[in-house]
Amino acid sequence: MAVNYKVEWPMNLGAPKGSLEAKQPHIDDGLDVPDPSRYYSREFMQKESQHLWPRVWLLAGVTSDIPEEGDYVTFEVGAEEFVIVRQADGTIKAFYNVCSHRGNKVCLNERGSVGSFTCTFHGWKFGLDGKLAHITDEHTFNPKLIAHRPGMTEVRCETLGGIIFINMDGKAPPLRESLGIPPEYIEMYQVDKMHVVHHVKSAWKANWKTGVDAFYETYHLPYVHPQTQGVMEDFSQYDLYPNGASRMIVPICVKSHRLPDQETVDPYLQYMLKEGGIDPATFNGTAREVRAAIQKSKRERARRVGLKHYENFSDGQLTDSWATGLFPNVQMGMHPEGVFIMRFLPDADDPEMFYYETMILYRPVDDPDYTVPGWMGLPPGIDTTGRTRPQVIHVPVGEKPNLGDVLDQDSELLPIQQRGIRSRGFKGPLWGEQEQRVRHFHRELDRYINGEK
Repeated sequence: MAVNYKVEWPMNLGAPKGSLEAKQPHIDDGLDVPDPSRYYSREFMQKESQHLWPRVWLLAGVTSDIPEEGDYVTFEVGAEEFVIVRQADGTIKAFYNVCSHRGNKVCLNERGSVGSFTCTFHGWKFGLDGKLAHITDEHTFNPKLIAHRPGMTEVRCETLGGIIFINMDGKAPPLRESLGIPPEYIEMYQVDKMHVVHHVKSAWKANWKTGVDAFYETYHLPYVHPQTQGVMEDFSQYDLYPNGASRMIVPICVKSHRLPDQETVDPYLQYMLKEGGIDPATFNGTAREVRAAIQKSKRERARRVGLKHYENFSDGQLTDSWATGLFPNVQMGMHPEGVFIMRFLPDADDPEMFYYETMILYRPVDDPDYTVPGWMGLPPGIDTTGRTRPQVIHVPVGEKPNLGDVLDQDSELLPIQQRGIRSRGFKGPLWGEQEQRVRHFHRELDRYINGEK
C-alpha cells in the first residue's frame, strides 16, 4: 500500500461522508522531533503541573458510582485530590479534598456515602455542598478570622453521557467545547446505564506520556501482541479532532492482512463468534465472513433483549474498537456492550512513574453470551449484575497487573522503553503516520506548555 506521507495515513473504512464513523480530514501537526527529556525531566514535569493539569478537563469518575445523595468518590491527579459528591437535588459537585482549617484530607476513603464531611484532625464539618457546617470550639477563634465561613474549595464539575469531568480553571471553556469530539459521540453508548464491574490501578515505572503514546497506535501490535493478528487488523483508521482529541478505529473479528491464510476460521475467530452469539460449530462461512455475521447476530440479539439504542450504531461499531482519546490523559475503548476507560495518571513526585487505571463498564443484559469484548481482560467469575461496586485493585510497581495477556504485555514493555528513552543514543521520537495520534497529542501538550493556550 503506497502512502503519501505528506498527506495522511490512508486507511479508510469507507463510512459515508459526514457520518460519525467517517474518516476525518487530515490535520498537519508538522514533523518536529521533541526533546526526549519531556519523558523524564523534573523541569518538564513541573511545567505540566503549572500549565497543563490545572487548566484541562479531567475525567474524574462515572455517574453510576454515585447514584444517591451523599455518595462520593475521590480522584487523584499528581499532587491534587478531589472529592466528587451527589447532591440532594441530584446534581454533582466536586471539591478539593482538603479541610479549610489546616489542610488535612477530608475524605480518607476512595468512595463512600455520608450525610456530611467531617475532618478527622479537629472535627470541622462540611455539608455535601462544601459549606462550613461546624467548627469545633468555635468560641476560641477570633470571629474576624473565620468571618468568611471557610468551606471546602469547589472546582468546576460537568457530566457527559454518564461520565464526570472536573476542571480547576475557572476560565477554561465549557466541557463540550473543550473535548473536541462530535456531539453525541459518547452519549450514544449510554454509559449512564452501565456499571463499573472491574477496576484496577497499577503503578508502572514509566512517564505517563510513555503510557499514552503506547496506547495511541496499533503499529506495535504485530511485535508486542502477535496473538492479536488472528482477530484484528493492525492497520487502523486514525482520526484527529480539535483540542488534542483523536480516535483509531481498529477492525476486529478479522484477520490481520499480515497473515497469509485469510479463509480458515481458527480458534481466535471461533471465540469471537461465540462472543457475538453464534455457535462456531454451526458457522459455515470463511474468516472473511465472520465480521459481517457477528454484526448481524449482535443486531438481532439487541432487538431480542430490547436494546433499542443499537439502531443508532453503524455495523462497524458493533464489532470494531473505537479507541477514543480525550486530551490529555484518557483513552476509551467504545463498544455497545461495554466501555473500557483508561486513565494515565502522573505520580506526584517521580516523572518516571505513572498509574495506569482501568475501569470496565458493562450494561447487564439477560443473555448468557452477552459480555464485554474479550480484549478488555475481564476476569472470569466477576459479578456483572451491577448490584455491587467492586473495590479498586491496587497493584504496586513491578507486579503484573493481571489485566489480560495483551495489557500485561504492555506493562512489561513500557519500563524497558522508559529506560531506553534516557539513553544518550536516543535523540527523540520519530513518529510515522501510523503514530499520528501520538504526534497530535504532543502538539496539543506543547500548546499548553508554551503558553499558546
